[in-house]
Amino acid sequence: MNKAELIASVVEKVNKETGGKSALTKKLAEDAVNATLKSIESALVSGDKVQLIGFGTFETRERKARQGRNPRKPDQVINISAAKAPVFKAGKALKDAVNK
Repeated sequence: MNKAELIASVVEKVNKETGGKSALTKKLAEDAVNATLKSIESALVSGDKVQLIGFGTFETRERKARQGRNPRKPDQVINISAAKAPVFKAGKALKDAVNK
């Protein structure tokens, strides 16, 4: 599922659950999805973690500096600098839903 399909799915689910009374447009759904993703990104950049109970947790982890190999020249050692990496850990409810 890509972003456009996610937005279409959100519109469909909201309109189905409300019986069409609260007609959500694709534009409003797109704005909501973009705002959600931007909020998660901002929290991770500032070092916070985003915990959505039942769904999962977004956080950053430190990767240590290490040595690696150049794939084009396997005998050449390269230094890989330390970096922060965003990670997602699925919650129990999400794991259970996937493993039904």
